[in-house]
Amino acid sequence: MPVDFDFTEEQYALRDLARDVFAREWPSARLRELWEGKEPDGSVWRTLAEVGIAGLTVPEAQGGSGGDLLDLVLVLEEAGRVALAEPLVETAAVAAPVLAAFGGEAQFERLSRIASGAAVVSVLAPGAPFALDADQAEAVLVLDGEDLHLVPEGAFTSRALAVEDRARRLFAVEAQTSSATRVGGVDAVALARRLGAVATAVVLNGVSSRLLETTVDYVRERQQFGRPVGSFQAVKHKLADVHADLEAARAAAWYAAYSLARGLPDADLATSVAKASSAEAGARANAEALQCHGGIGFTWEHDLHLWLKRGKALEAAYGTAAEHRSRLAEHLLAEPAS
Repeated sequence: MPVDFDFTEEQYALRDLARDVFAREWPSARLRELWEGKEPDGSVWRTLAEVGIAGLTVPEAQGGSGGDLLDLVLVLEEAGRVALAEPLVETAAVAAPVLAAFGGEAQFERLSRIASGAAVVSVLAPGAPFALDADQAEAVLVLDGEDLHLVPEGAFTSRALAVEDRARRLFAVEAQTSSATRVGGVDAVALARRLGAVATAVVLNGVSSRLLETTVDYVRERQQFGRPVGSFQAVKHKLADVHADLEAARAAAWYAAYSLARGLPDADLATSVAKASSAEAGARANAEALQCHGGIGFTWEHDLHLWLKRGKALEAAYGTAAEHRSRLAEHLLAEPAS
């Protein structure tokens, strides 16, 4: 049955708020500072807490807004557009909802600290022994096989890694798990994995949107043979294909977030469709943006590479397109239950 879907006025207002905050607090010059080795000072995260974004998915009883992933979707897209280098996916999209659902009273204080901006939580996903901003994290959520653990500061070590996207700070993490750190079982792991994949798909769609917008602006200005490059049919077709793929990926990600927020039975399949679609749309946006920019797209001085590398990093996060398509194939080809 088709879903007549639109965001609420409040969700659009949150998008506009995030857009204003990111424009003020996260210009590309600040992104470049991280590329040049400057350590984050936490000021952007504190601002996100002050305006209610950090605690958007924290229950009201712990000082948050009591929202869900669907409320966070448009904010995450805006975060992708500016290549935000904050653990918004890990803390707000994954850790807060999972701890609220499975953590119990022991995690109420942690949730309150997330809402206030005093704490961030990193995530160690299956098959990825690296965690974002682990050196700044108060705890690491470890998706360990069939068990989910919340490992506090002091029970894990982190080592900085050299990565292609220097603003996406990854750390090798060794965590000491035990019965005391266990938060939930297979259901908690599944929820965390789905939330991470869908949230990452949404952010990647934001990155792809920025790549497309930047490229359209460039080909309108760049002259060749006395005409704007964007007036040539071949260039128009390239960017039209990017736009079509991106719109389909955005719709898939929105539905996956809706499915998760409403607890629908197809949430797992919707998650894989969303992540596969966003990764493939992102790969096309990445390739065509670079090609349409020509030689300048390869240069360090141009900002394009900041989004190109962020997009490539997110394509693989929480599962590649091939991995998610394999999950879909397993479902489609499975023998029907007798």
